[in-house]
This record gives sequence, C-alpha cells and structure tokens, in this order.
Amino acid sequence: MKYCIGFDIGGTKCAVSLGKIEQGNIRVLRREEVATTLSPTETLDKLLPFARAWKTEYGVQRAGISCGGPLDSVKGVIVSPPNLPGWHGFSIVDYVKTNCGLSAKLQNDANACAVAEWRFGAGRGTKNMVFLTFGTGLGAGLILDGRLYAGTNDNAGEAGHIRLAKIGPVGYGKEGSFEGFCSGGGITRLAKMMAARLKKIPESIEKMGGMDEITTKKLAQAAFEGDKFAKRVFQKSGEMLGKGLSVLIDILNPERIVIGGVYMRSSALLIPSMEKVLQKEALAESRSVCEIVGAKLSENIGDIAALAVADMD
Repeated sequence: MKYCIGFDIGGTKCAVSLGKIEQGNIRVLRREEVATTLSPTETLDKLLPFARAWKTEYGVQRAGISCGGPLDSVKGVIVSPPNLPGWHGFSIVDYVKTNCGLSAKLQNDANACAVAEWRFGAGRGTKNMVFLTFGTGLGAGLILDGRLYAGTNDNAGEAGHIRLAKIGPVGYGKEGSFEGFCSGGGITRLAKMMAARLKKIPESIEKMGGMDEITTKKLAQAAFEGDKFAKRVFQKSGEMLGKGLSVLIDILNPERIVIGGVYMRSSALLIPSMEKVLQKEALAESRSVCEIVGAKLSENIGDIAALAVADMD
C-alpha cells in the first residue's frame, strides 16, 4: 500500500488529490480544486497547503503532475500550452519540490491518461498499448515494450496531427487531420461541412436550432434516435477513425488501443464503419492481435492520471 499526490493542471481549473494505491488498484481519497489564474504561483499556492498537510498525515513521498503540452518532462517545465498563457516557461516540478518537499514528475495529459489506463484501467496487463483521448482534441499516449514512450522532446503520440484526407474539418491546425475527423469539436465541424453540401438543412439540425447550435452531444443523441443525417456524420467519423487506427496498428503493432471521450459514449455509432476500414486497411497479422476498447477511467480521470504519474518508475 502507498499514498501519492497528484496535481491536475487545466486551463480553467487545477486540482490536487490524494490517492491510495493498493493491490493494483487506485482510489482517490481527498481532492481540492481551484480556478486557474494567469499566475502559476498564485494558483499553486492555493493547492500546496493541502499537499503539505497530506504529506504529513499520510507520509507521502511522491507527487505527479498532469498538464497539457507542450512541456519538457525531463526538466519539469511547462513550455507553451495554448490554454495556459501565463504559465509558459514555468518550472513546476522545482516549485512543487521547493514548496512542498515532494519528489515530483511531470507528464502531458495524454501520456498521463495512457499510464493511468495502462496501470489501472482498460490497458491493464498489456505490454504495448495506445491510448487516444478523442475528447476536445485527439491526443495519444504510447506504452511500448512496457514503458511510456514520450519521444525525443515529449512530442510522441501526436496522432491528431496526421492528415487523413485532403479535404475535411480542421483539427490541430490542419485540414483533414485525424483530430479534425475524430474529436468532439471535429465531429461538430464535420457535421457543418456535410450539412452545407446539402440543398436543404437536415431536420435534425433544425431541431437543434440551426447550424450554429450543432454539438457532438446533440448529434449523438439524434443518431441514437435514428436520425439519418446524424448517423451519416458518425459513420464518416468512424471511417476516418478506422483509417487512423490502421496507421497506428501498422506502425506500432499494439495489443490494445484504448479510446476515451466520444468513443466511450458513442462507440456503437462508430464501430461498424470503423471495422470495415480496419479490415481493408490494416495489416491482417497486426490487426488480429489488436483489441480496440473504450477507456474505463471515466470518473476522476484527470486526478487518477496525475496520481499515476507520481507512481511511475
């Protein structure tokens, strides 16, 4: 049994949590949250008293920090995340060590979630695993040969930047990218593109209040209720998901791909077209040993991800 502390750093809120790891399972025991400000020290100084108290009460030695990239995990520096403008260049690991006395590690949020799913969720027991966020954007975390693979400068796993088509919704600053087709915002933009090609606005879009009111959540609800247009949008996203997964399967030969976000909630809408493309595009030998599943750690995933970083070797 061991205790650890995790800091989940986000653009709108930051949280500190106390976790207990026992017999291969993890449980969040305490949690405190504050609004993110432009000053990293101002924000962290509201959370550190809780960390110091838990350190004393539970004998905690380690802290993990999960934050959006770009960042430098070796130096423990937040480089330039777009949603944290005032935090650029901040040495967060040193600050936590100096002001809390904890041994700290930093990882980008996709990598942290990958470690969490690998250790405690849907990737448990695997040696080679890929985690895809499929949330606001499409990030990836890679577990290769039983270890997190971050790349030369922490940029491994940027699958969302892969271009899958010449024409398509913009994601990660690139038209037709994997993120453009397979993210929450991307599916919304895909629906708008598909609707604009029609002579008449689909009935489901009118029910939502028009083109400006389209959301992926509303589209999924309409698709589950049988709306043909909404189902076509998810069919197209599923096709491109299959295309992107085929690239990852052919290159990395993983035994499991774990997908969070939209996939967790709407896999039934995506799987039929995804599977058709996988059968056509991916190497049969690699495809046959790769299982594609939804993420398990939907509750407190940010907290568990940060705690998982604390427990990394």
